[in-house]
Amino acid sequence: MKNKIIVIYAFICMSFCSCATAQTGQSSGKTDSIAERMLIYQLSNGAWPKQLEGGSVVKYETPIDEALMAKIKATTEKHATIDNRATSREINALVKAYKTTSNKTYLQAAQKGIDYLLKAQYANGGWPQYYPDKSIYRAEITYNDDAIVNVLNIMQNIATQTNDFEVVDKTYISKAEDAVKRGVDCILKTQVLQNGKPTIWAAQYDQNTLKPAKARNFEPASLSTSESVGIVRFLMRLKTPSAEVKNAITNAVAWFEATKIVGFKFEKKADGDRGLIADATSIIWARFYDFQTNKPIFGDRDNSIKDNVADISFERRNGYSWYGAWPNNLISKEYPKWLKANP
Repeated sequence: MKNKIIVIYAFICMSFCSCATAQTGQSSGKTDSIAERMLIYQLSNGAWPKQLEGGSVVKYETPIDEALMAKIKATTEKHATIDNRATSREINALVKAYKTTSNKTYLQAAQKGIDYLLKAQYANGGWPQYYPDKSIYRAEITYNDDAIVNVLNIMQNIATQTNDFEVVDKTYISKAEDAVKRGVDCILKTQVLQNGKPTIWAAQYDQNTLKPAKARNFEPASLSTSESVGIVRFLMRLKTPSAEVKNAITNAVAWFEATKIVGFKFEKKADGDRGLIADATSIIWARFYDFQTNKPIFGDRDNSIKDNVADISFERRNGYSWYGAWPNNLISKEYPKWLKANP
């Protein structure tokens, strides 16, 4: 059976690559096994799914047999997304694979993915979690899990011709510059204000009003620390940042400093449940904070919001990152270095 699977996968790869090469007339002959599978998973609109029709998570290490190939073929553009690093992960990998192999099929696939990202960007500069699917919360502007930051880093790499993206066709430079400009404008407009003072960002926003929005029941509209760290890191990449960008970074870091939780860590206790445990050496932050009070809040699957992690269900308490040290390196190392370069 194992040999049969290998033969089927080899036939699939050969057929796909022969077809791609015939269409482009360009190939070095060198291949990369993961890149080859990424070509097979790529959707017709240039994007990639994070999971296949039926719910299977995309794993490029998994050999493609006949059954898996059927699932891949059944997966439509409805699954095109930037969530969980989908599409940005593949573009980055294919660009690197092209540099290693000179196989132009990989570069062309990456550029088709970039075309998708450019098309998916809203006029206001944000990106939806999914495109073109707009069901439930998928149309919202999504910083959650660094979705937009991952895209903006690709656009910045193209615009600055860095991190291997100098291989991308030069016609993309001006497009990427415009995407970054509008993306930064969206970031500045969505930084949450408290009495007129900028703080950090929510994880999702309504794509029309730019007001914070909820996603899943246990992900309430709130100030979100993990995502905000990614946003600040991206802003610190910008060369010759504007006064507005500097102000956004400085105020976000000040908010992190003011809300840090000293002397506790969030780990499993002796009874197997997770909770806050005293630790004099620990500095952490909650994942979500109330917009008005800056106090931690916690969501549950029943849509209820609590102010104590011990009050949510055991399943959610142990199945989500409610606390973390996300801003630590940003505050202690990265921001001081950036501040020195951008007084």
